[in-house]
Amino acid sequence: MSSPEISLPRDPETALVDELRNACAWVAGRSAMVRIVPEQITAYAQTLTGAPVPAAAPAPATPAQRETEAAFWLTLDAINFGSGWFPTLRKREQPTGYRTIAAGVRRRFAEAGRWSAAELCELSATELAGWLDQDPEHELIALMVGSLHDLGTNVRRLYGGSFAAVVDGAGGSAVALVETLAGWRSYHDVSLYDARRVPFLKRAQIAVADLNRAGVAEFSDLHRLTMFADNLVPHVLRLDGVLWFDPELVARIERGELIEHGSPEEVEIRACAVHAVELIVAAAPSGATAAQIDQLLWNRGQAPDYKAAPRHRSRSSAY
Repeated sequence: MSSPEISLPRDPETALVDELRNACAWVAGRSAMVRIVPEQITAYAQTLTGAPVPAAAPAPATPAQRETEAAFWLTLDAINFGSGWFPTLRKREQPTGYRTIAAGVRRRFAEAGRWSAAELCELSATELAGWLDQDPEHELIALMVGSLHDLGTNVRRLYGGSFAAVVDGAGGSAVALVETLAGWRSYHDVSLYDARRVPFLKRAQIAVADLNRAGVAEFSDLHRLTMFADNLVPHVLRLDGVLWFDPELVARIERGELIEHGSPEEVEIRACAVHAVELIVAAAPSGATAAQIDQLLWNRGQAPDYKAAPRHRSRSSAY
């Protein structure tokens, strides 16, 4: 199921990341099926201090290399979703769905060069599936093609076809770039909870972080980003005792039942994880940012004990 387009009035004076932060705190304060365990926060924050966070790569040496890096990350993050379908994907060399998709995009860039904005506008399911080594009839491929069409259209129409210009248009502000991407269908990620808008911004925010790590840009306000709300970090927080899930919700997850995207329980999972990371950041003595904590928890989630336990799966273009 694709993410519905939700367009509700918002305060133009409030940045989307701040709206997200406030909305997640609001959801966490009234959620029924997922709760934060507050007494675990301080001790848990201590376990994350001192953990290594990979340093950003050096800046690309030439403008052409920078354009390619910008194109790679904006392209990959435009299709950085599908966790609900990942168990159904063909994985020949990579152990996870995300790494399978990322390896396919990287192979395209290495063997045939980047897709131009114009080429993305005309991309077919057959071509994309070929690079990703998937069935072109798979419903996830159709969603990804639609997202890449939108990406190409926006980059061509608004930035003359330059992916680096998308980054430069933000003027060194992570928040500004998130706002830009969040306004595109290819990066759309907004849910409703009790009629309140929750703009999760998962892929818009992770694109900014990826561009920073790749050395494409330096942002003065990365600390304003939140956690990137997916299905792995909440899983890690639940297994580590920071989040409590209703036993029936846990049973549904363990049975492999899909959790409907936009349902109260799915929004609670994502929102409580975002707010829990905000509390962890506040309790951490090291001055870590939410994006850094997210990366640490995502890396922790690659360990066998976390992989062995089922996590929630939702089918959407959000994550």
